[in-house]
Amino acid sequence: MSAFVPLPLGQRIPGSVHSVSCSLPTMRAVTGYEEKNPDITRQLTSGYPRFLVHPFARQLAEKHQQAGRTLWLTSSARMAGELAQYLGAHSASSGQAGFLLRQGYGGQAGQAHSTGSSGSPQAGQAAAQIFAAGDLNGVSHPESAELAARAKAFLQNVGGFLSSREAEDHLVRLGVLPAAAPETHFAGDAAAEVKRHLRPAFPGVDDTDFFLASSGMNAVYASFRALAELQAGYGRTIWIQLGWLYLDTIAILKKFTATPGDYLYLHDVFDRAVIERLFTEHGRRIAGIVTEVPTNPLIQTPDLPWLAALARRHSIALILDPTVASAFNVNLVPYADIVTTSLTKYAASEGDVIAGVAVVNPASPHAARLRTKLTTLLEPVYPRDLARLAAQIGKTEALLARVHDNVPRVVAFLESHPAVRDVFWARRAESRVNFDRMARAPGAVGAMISFTLRGPLEKFYDRLRLPKGPSFGMTTTLICPFMFLAHYDLVTSEAGRAELAASGLDPNLLRLSVGTEPVEDIIAALAEALE
Repeated sequence: MSAFVPLPLGQRIPGSVHSVSCSLPTMRAVTGYEEKNPDITRQLTSGYPRFLVHPFARQLAEKHQQAGRTLWLTSSARMAGELAQYLGAHSASSGQAGFLLRQGYGGQAGQAHSTGSSGSPQAGQAAAQIFAAGDLNGVSHPESAELAARAKAFLQNVGGFLSSREAEDHLVRLGVLPAAAPETHFAGDAAAEVKRHLRPAFPGVDDTDFFLASSGMNAVYASFRALAELQAGYGRTIWIQLGWLYLDTIAILKKFTATPGDYLYLHDVFDRAVIERLFTEHGRRIAGIVTEVPTNPLIQTPDLPWLAALARRHSIALILDPTVASAFNVNLVPYADIVTTSLTKYAASEGDVIAGVAVVNPASPHAARLRTKLTTLLEPVYPRDLARLAAQIGKTEALLARVHDNVPRVVAFLESHPAVRDVFWARRAESRVNFDRMARAPGAVGAMISFTLRGPLEKFYDRLRLPKGPSFGMTTTLICPFMFLAHYDLVTSEAGRAELAASGLDPNLLRLSVGTEPVEDIIAALAEALE
């Protein structure tokens, strides 16, 4: 009997009330979710927590919000202040979000740009109000689809939503819930346990250089802010996105660089000539480069030793993210100023924790100041989330061992199937040499495979019996039409499709995260849908 049975729309994956994924079993469900079709959205009991506000957080907000206003609950009082400032600044007609960098991320930034519908600073500041009730924090604003979209996008981009477990605990205290859902937690010092398991993945780094964060995106955001502040002091404000990266990393670079001209995108991670020319022309103004090793979703790896040496010669900082393949599989510390990664992937392999980490390279010239800045910029992991992560992280090596047995066999099947057009993975020919330089072992490739089809996407996707939803790096195999979920605006417009094509991206690309189920069952499910 197969390990896979079709999952109904909205079913949590893997099943916990804190699950980070949910079933989107048909392309109609995917497009309905993106277009906010109530026939679809009302069946989604939960979803990826930075994209879909958890039901516990919604319940808790409803208990506190005032009539005519919308309340967003945040991970801390500091995050609430940032959101209020952002909404005030965005009331301006200019829409430029680089105010945070231009004003040093604080002080008078909100006042400098804040205008409401009347055009006055006072109106903008009144629109967003700080909310605090004991240790619960947030921001409220008048009911407005535009303000709500801005607030949600900001919290999604920077990882600022209230934890589902923290919301659950508040609801228990209020008597709305009888008790928190039962689950296994680590009973001792959870932070120490997590760092103990992380040390082998980051050789040469001690505990003072590990900075746990509420999510992987919050680790990216805080790391970018820390280095941007430091480099701006030297007149360096240009940031380079190398390769097509995860959507929220792209959003951070676009929104929070000092001016629109300070964001540069290089789509080809292998084009040394373009990178060298850019460094020659702008080297004294370039603050840093952000890239993923490998990238998401094309799974491309640049020549990192060459890139790092070039960046150091020009005093350019590097933020590197190994989430796609796992920090347990690739060693990036020697090349980076900061390594950021999501611990939701691989480390929390049961799929029910959001967390991340920023790791400072002690050899970075910025190391001492980065340690100070990250302490104040990162959002803390809620204690119950940390205890849950600590209970799972020790299983990471076993998970990866199973995944690494499965992935090459799935790749071989897909590459040989006539209905499959292209297959991307860590050891694809164009990236193999670069990736192998970083890999801790020859078979250490991570769980992700992306592929495109020769035939229609909908027919294949709707027939497929594998679990279908966002996220990766779980014990559970997951597949999703990644571009539809991450970049629906681009997929559904002619200009957007042209933009994707220029970066070598097929709108119908599928992203598969191979799990620990019998590989024969994974391949059989794919074969059945490809018929």
